[in-house]
Amino acid sequence: MAEQGNWAFPKGMQPQQEELRFDLDSALDAVVQLRSEIPEDAFTASILGTERAGNGIVIRDNGLVLTIGYLITEARSIWLTTNSGLALAGYPLAYDQATGFGLVQPLGRLGVSALPRGSASSCAIGDDVIVISHGGRAHALKAKITSKREFAGYWEYVLDEAVFTAPAHPQWAGAAIVGMDGRLLGIGSLLVEEAYEGKQAQGNMVVPIDLLEPILDDMLKFGGPNRAPRPWLGMYAAQTGSQVVVGGLAEAGPAQRAGIRHGDIVLEVAGQRVASLADMFRRIWQLGAAGTAIPLTLAREGSLLNVSLQSVDRNDLLKKPQLH
Repeated sequence: MAEQGNWAFPKGMQPQQEELRFDLDSALDAVVQLRSEIPEDAFTASILGTERAGNGIVIRDNGLVLTIGYLITEARSIWLTTNSGLALAGYPLAYDQATGFGLVQPLGRLGVSALPRGSASSCAIGDDVIVISHGGRAHALKAKITSKREFAGYWEYVLDEAVFTAPAHPQWAGAAIVGMDGRLLGIGSLLVEEAYEGKQAQGNMVVPIDLLEPILDDMLKFGGPNRAPRPWLGMYAAQTGSQVVVGGLAEAGPAQRAGIRHGDIVLEVAGQRVASLADMFRRIWQLGAAGTAIPLTLAREGSLLNVSLQSVDRNDLLKKPQLH
């Protein structure tokens, strides 16, 4: 989550209206600054901080704002600011752990038009896109799609096909990735290393907007998709070569309580060999909903260990938004 400030991309890196088939200013204005404050005793405070800053995208005429969910998780207060300088409080309506999407309702009229939604499935590697953060044209970046592939995150997160763009936008959190038709293709989530112009460089990982359509109505009605919560272990793992290695543990989480240690190698889930980080998470989720016992086989210092973790619903650990 990069801080926002007085800076600008070089003009040659900024999109120009004459190059586009849509109203660029309208698209720029649909991206708002989002700032949130989180209580110090919140579950995510030690990992994500108590002051978070990024972007949100107006996706409905009533001002509904789409953002990346980690910006608003456990938020005590949220403020939205438009390019015109209007600042309004916002209410965190929903957060979906599976996709990473979050929704915020402004408590007033933002006075900007919604950004129309497209489909990331319609774009291909090498296509031109624009990455937009709050701040107008100076904070908009011409970029390209460098890859579309599976992504697994240590926080127990998998996307079947994420979108990757380069060069990197420094204010990627909740940034809008817009196609050449002016439609929203996805929302910025992470800073990553990507192959760009024949060498490794920083890029952005993007959550495809296609994942929002099947769950949007449920998020508005129920605060999240109407499905059983996935089992959560609090085991922060990473893939090193062909091995899945435990790199950290959530304080008092299921993995820590079961005696799992930093450096343990996860070999099997319920007797099935683990092929990758994403494969491990999928095998865990296939065993049942949150609360299911998860049997793991681990390698530790040359020995094999069989442990059973009592999974939980991660949402039960999070502070809930206060009603205004």
